[in-house]
Amino acid sequence: STCIELQHWQYGKRWLLCAGQPGLLFTENETNNARLFGGSNRSPYVKDAFHEYVIRGNKAAVNPQQMGTKVAPYYPLQLNSGQPVTLKLRLTDIEPLGGMDFNSGKVGTITSPGQAERAEGVPGTNDFGAGFDGLFVTRQKEAEEFYATRISKELSDDAKAVMRQSFSGMLWSKQFYHYDVRNWLEGDPAGPKPPDERWNGRNKDWTHLYNDDIISMPDKWEYPWYAAWDLAFHCIPLALVDPDFAKEQLILLVREWYMHPNGQLPAYEWAFGDVNPPVHAWAAWRVYKIERRVRGVADRGFLEKVFHKLLLNFTWWVNRKDPDGANIFQGGFLGLDNIGVFDRSAPLPTGGHLEQSDGTSWMGMYCLNMLAIALELAKEDPAYEDVASKFFEHFVYIARAMNDFGTGGQSLWDDVDGFYYDVLKLPNGEEHFLKIRSMVGLIPLFAVETLEPEIVDCLPGFKRRMQWFIDNHPDVPEHIEMTQRSARGVRRLLSLVNRKQLKRVLGRMLDETEFLSPYGVRALSRFHKDHPYEVNVNGNANRVDYEPGESSTGLFGGNSNWRGPIWFPVNYLLVESLQKFHHYYGEDFKVECPTHAPAESDLWQVAAEISRRLTHIFLRGPDGRRPVAGGLELFQSDPHWRDLILFHEYFHGDNGAGIGASHQTGWTGLVAKLIEQSGE
Repeated sequence: STCIELQHWQYGKRWLLCAGQPGLLFTENETNNARLFGGSNRSPYVKDAFHEYVIRGNKAAVNPQQMGTKVAPYYPLQLNSGQPVTLKLRLTDIEPLGGMDFNSGKVGTITSPGQAERAEGVPGTNDFGAGFDGLFVTRQKEAEEFYATRISKELSDDAKAVMRQSFSGMLWSKQFYHYDVRNWLEGDPAGPKPPDERWNGRNKDWTHLYNDDIISMPDKWEYPWYAAWDLAFHCIPLALVDPDFAKEQLILLVREWYMHPNGQLPAYEWAFGDVNPPVHAWAAWRVYKIERRVRGVADRGFLEKVFHKLLLNFTWWVNRKDPDGANIFQGGFLGLDNIGVFDRSAPLPTGGHLEQSDGTSWMGMYCLNMLAIALELAKEDPAYEDVASKFFEHFVYIARAMNDFGTGGQSLWDDVDGFYYDVLKLPNGEEHFLKIRSMVGLIPLFAVETLEPEIVDCLPGFKRRMQWFIDNHPDVPEHIEMTQRSARGVRRLLSLVNRKQLKRVLGRMLDETEFLSPYGVRALSRFHKDHPYEVNVNGNANRVDYEPGESSTGLFGGNSNWRGPIWFPVNYLLVESLQKFHHYYGEDFKVECPTHAPAESDLWQVAAEISRRLTHIFLRGPDGRRPVAGGLELFQSDPHWRDLILFHEYFHGDNGAGIGASHQTGWTGLVAKLIEQSGE
């Protein structure tokens, strides 16, 4: 056997034990400046040394003195077709003891950071026999016992396997992430000075940011950096298996060395100042409730910590993204990349600005999330009643502005089409709907919440202020319904869309010739397949077509597409919103599902149907095939691969095939929560 001893200035010693007699390759974890930039290297041993050694046979690429900051065991193997092989390694923080066997191998020892040397011998406790195999069996048994408490026995074996693999992907996507923005702007003191232009480039306003943490990544291969709204969705399935980690992640992003002093959350490393949808409060509220159900304990301290910091973030949104002070919000692309006819993160070619249906809707949802948290905290501390009143009233102002209930402004609701659109405000004062039937017009459904009488009646300050506000604002009934009565009192519904608008929006959303796919709700209506939307500006055509698969535009790198595919985060929120509407309307509100179906369904049934379509992307159908695998026969029929699931970034709007990053278990891991609550 072979053992490598490693030493780190912060974490101390670790030992990597390797069964057999692998060679040890040592080099430095330094960029090959000579190859990349035509410069000079500080050491002849650089980070691509292993490739040089293994692929090109260049033995001079690795350090013959057996020292460095990067090391790998090297096993040259020749296998026959189909022949299996097992390599056994053990990484431990427990120093191997029991004496040295000078006849069985060698030990590579790192004696200081960046230095290593080879020594004779191997620990006598280096057990790769029954003890090693027994440890694997024990860990597997523990894992089975744990997941038996998290995955219902009533599920089909196929659904259990999908759910288990989604959890596995979520946990596998944890990654150490280190980014010190000031250090990056100033450059490595040991390397060449970066160009002065760097101080005028991306992230120059984020010099406070210091990331040095284990973070849940969207995809450790294609997207090995965190994104604020991705991370919020990650925490929902993570809360089912590791609530503590989910809470740590949500708190992390609002800490002083992440959140900007002005209250903005960092978007992602390419441009921390970009704007992601404000879903952090929603995630915190959901994780709080999931943990309370799973563990039977409510972590009020966690909820308070997040809430106090999100007050700063909410204020940032109001001050920065509502330029006219009219409760109509902008925000740029807001995570929906190429969904608009223009690049929404760039100055418009027409001049003026967009009043965004999704930006305004996200803020309406944000208000209701903060209201729900404030009411929960007010149960034990009346000081939160005033804060709850603030979010209640702010929501009403947003709903009024978005629907033009007596404000005199341009409504984002088009009563002719029965749909919400972005509005283009030109410099000359003209206002025009951008009539693209997209997820932008469905996001208003996310802003919905019910106020239960047993909660409101226990908070006299909040109840009194709310009633005064209702009595003195006659338009309030347009977006607050109070018709549901029970023995407990009056249940109130707060929603951006009223009953009539909800019916009309769902008519389009559940139409299989528009949004409703066999695999969920499309991000763009199929209507645009035959009716593309086009705007001509200065002789240049700006066009939106229905594209259910890969994008045909270069916006945001061209590897993302919101013009027709299925995306899990927004579909998950649609399912949850429909359940909330049903909680209020019950059996009294039914729609055709799908549109033009002979029978009607209540909104709980509609939510269940959308959830079923989403989960069936991954489940094997009657034909034995999984839609997610598309035409990849290896994953459809090969006995070694057919039950191994990939959780893609998004999915083809017509056939459900996985597209984009192929291991973005991140927000696609939400399928675990959908399976859990559907009981398939």
